[in-house]
Amino acid sequence: MNLEFSPEEETFRAEVRAFLKDKLPARLADKVRTGQRLSKVDMEQWHAILNERGWLANHWPEEYGGTGWSVMQRFIFETETAIAHAPRIIPFGLSMLAPVLIKYGTEEQKQHYLPRILDGTDWWCQGYSEPGAGSDLASLKTSAVRDGDHYIVNGQKTWTTLAQYADWIFCLVRTSNEGKRQQGISFLLIDMKTPGIDVRPIKLLEGDHEVNEVFFTDVKVPVANLVGEQDKGWTYAKYLLTYERTNIAGVGMSMALFDELQDISRSTWRDGRPVAEDPLFAQRMAKLEIDLENMKTTNLRVLDAAGAGHAPTAESSMLKIRGTEIRQEINDLMRRAAGRYAAPFIDEALDEGWNGEPVGPEWAGPAAAQYFNNRKLSIFGGSNEVQREIITKTILEL
Repeated sequence: MNLEFSPEEETFRAEVRAFLKDKLPARLADKVRTGQRLSKVDMEQWHAILNERGWLANHWPEEYGGTGWSVMQRFIFETETAIAHAPRIIPFGLSMLAPVLIKYGTEEQKQHYLPRILDGTDWWCQGYSEPGAGSDLASLKTSAVRDGDHYIVNGQKTWTTLAQYADWIFCLVRTSNEGKRQQGISFLLIDMKTPGIDVRPIKLLEGDHEVNEVFFTDVKVPVANLVGEQDKGWTYAKYLLTYERTNIAGVGMSMALFDELQDISRSTWRDGRPVAEDPLFAQRMAKLEIDLENMKTTNLRVLDAAGAGHAPTAESSMLKIRGTEIRQEINDLMRRAAGRYAAPFIDEALDEGWNGEPVGPEWAGPAAAQYFNNRKLSIFGGSNEVQREIITKTILEL
């Protein structure tokens, strides 16, 4: 694979930069740059801007509203939006559910749900993890019992990101207890307004309400909301997870954050010299840069394979491991560069409109909050320990 940008790709990069300069609201970019919390309205605004330009679903087939971009164009777009401090597009409907529907859904499901994902009518969340089924997802117990034209769903999901905003949830449910645990699991689409659904907030370590518990009590779901075949949901879940894990890697975001970290370490002084000249700090920065370049190459290979119709397997697990470790290392080094200004952090300072006195440089404010929040990266989407098992089994064909 040629890793150099062609003249056409350089032209495309210039087009993306011009678009971001013209259309990315400065208010949103400032909130992302300074680590402030984004509201639902903020996220919906950027979603709508990209959709109007036709650049929202850049990995979908053109027949369903995709862009038809090449692997390199998608990589360029991801990188440039991260550098410009654009908000992250919420992936649950766009990057996780949509590929499953496109591959396994009925034509009616595609025609109904995909346009609503694009225009923002439906906000989706993911119902996978349970109190006793996180990394060991096959242990899930949320049940769906067929009753005529409906399933009756009972159970609990946890760590459900942004469920407080969601209109719909795609859920793994158990429809049979026969055979292996991976068998008897089905993939259901559930309207969050259905009676019997209760969403309860979970407060994270840094004080944010990002995740939730979702309880289902005798929730009626039309059989038409089943994706694919009953009891075959494990196949669809694995397919979705390959896209989630690749997305978690956040290559473009890590590249942008690393550039920012380099600037900060050169301009922040401690003990009479820039932080970048501290031997231990410099050693960690050098290793981080090497790891990031390696991950960038692997990411391009995975995107190339996906563009050819091959769902990544071991590669997406590799990206998930290295991507999350790199993000956590960047967060740690950013926190170390901030020194005493990183702790304690002021929770209210992450909200728009806060007028309190700044503590230290502007970039130091969110350093501790991001460090604490991103400890989760190596756990969700399948813990990194589980990803290593997947890599081993896939490569050795165990």
